[in-house]
Amino acid sequence: MKFSTAVTRIVITGLLLALAGSAAAQQSYPDKPIRFITPYAPGGTTTPLARLVGQKLTESWGQPVIVDNRPGAGTMIGVDAVAKAPPDGYTILLAGGNLVLVPLLLKAPYDPIKDLAPVATFARSEFVLVVNSKLPVNDTKELIAYAKARPGELNYATPGAGGSQHVAHELLNSVAGIKTQHIPYKGAGPALTDLLGGQVQMYFSTTLTAIPHIKSGRLKAMGITGKTRSSALPEVPTFGELGLSGLDEIGTWYGVMMPAGTPRDIVDRMSTEIGKYSVMPDFKTNLANQGMIGFYSNAAQHAALLKADLERFNRIIKAANIKLEN
Repeated sequence: MKFSTAVTRIVITGLLLALAGSAAAQQSYPDKPIRFITPYAPGGTTTPLARLVGQKLTESWGQPVIVDNRPGAGTMIGVDAVAKAPPDGYTILLAGGNLVLVPLLLKAPYDPIKDLAPVATFARSEFVLVVNSKLPVNDTKELIAYAKARPGELNYATPGAGGSQHVAHELLNSVAGIKTQHIPYKGAGPALTDLLGGQVQMYFSTTLTAIPHIKSGRLKAMGITGKTRSSALPEVPTFGELGLSGLDEIGTWYGVMMPAGTPRDIVDRMSTEIGKYSVMPDFKTNLANQGMIGFYSNAAQHAALLKADLERFNRIIKAANIKLEN
């Protein structure tokens, strides 16, 4: 009995020490650099976003935040790297609105709901459909008529197969009754380069990326996602105004996620920190300069958003009968 009691005391003491050590580690977090993985190629809007949040975290916590671009496979390479990282808070993901969408269309090595822990969202952006200026159309009605007269001849670019922009184009094909060909790229930068060069004719671009080229006349804007017109492009109608149902729902948010199993204290600490940034004037101005609006949600709200996205994209994919071969 005495031996059993002694063993029990040793086990309990060990557990208490382990818990104390874990609590101490969480209280000292972060005590080393944080790797901020973005699953997108440099040249688009995501790297500046990651740097913006990373800079704020560095200023607040005194630890470097290293932005690490891991593009490819429709964002799956970067997301998978975070999903399989140690759940200690030192590897975080810049997540986008296509996080749950990609695995619905392509075979992913992770489950976005089970393998990742939502932390917070901080921004939202819409997509504007742009065409090369040499295409002889001036609005969406003319574009649809032009495409109908030339089935399969127009090419559209995306930053990668299976993302929001891919679904937007396939949804446009479905609701407009046209046929256009998908040309996937490894990131927004290469896609935009070929659009400007005329190798592809159409592209759902973020507003920030598109605006300079629209103003210069190199691209023409056809329509924009979202429920209301963009203050940055007030002359461009929403797809709802144009009678193209479903496309008003295709926008994107940006947020932060960690590997599943990351201690709740660490998740909540970073979520609260991002919430502080979302109300800072310089943070909001920086987002506005990138054609975005602040869109903060905490960890629980972010989890609910992911579930809502899953239901919404499932409905859109089934209604438009979207199937990918890439």
